[in-house]
Amino acid sequence: MRVARFLASLLLAMALPAMASAQALQVTGDAVVQSLTGSAGDPERGRAIITDRQKGLCLLCHSGPFPEEPLQGNLAPSLEGAGSRWTEGQLRLRLMDNKRVNPESIMPAYHRIEGLNRVGSAWRDRPILNAAEIEDVLAFLMGLKAEKAP
Repeated sequence: MRVARFLASLLLAMALPAMASAQALQVTGDAVVQSLTGSAGDPERGRAIITDRQKGLCLLCHSGPFPEEPLQGNLAPSLEGAGSRWTEGQLRLRLMDNKRVNPESIMPAYHRIEGLNRVGSAWRDRPILNAAEIEDVLAFLMGLKAEKAP
């Protein structure tokens, strides 16, 4: 019994930092201005997450500058030019929890763990994307700038 309690306590202690980072949101207007990790994300890893149909699932609803990816979505705005349409902080909040901006959105909350319904056991108490992955996707999206007319 003591071993079981010890293991349960240890697992909870290991999970708390991840849970706290997923819950801590400092929203200013319609943005989360501060980086979740304190450092810039990697745009190459961000692109990989966006195009990964098991991890990000972004192309299920969005389209974008991914000519090698067939069957891109048309339910949500194109990712093309995202870095010109929104600020870094606005995109960060939309990635973390788009329902804070648009309560009717069908986009999943990639970095929220509370207040969700019908969450599979593998995903309970953990976000879809961790803080570093959010910053990676953000770094890629911020590089997608619209071309200016001559």
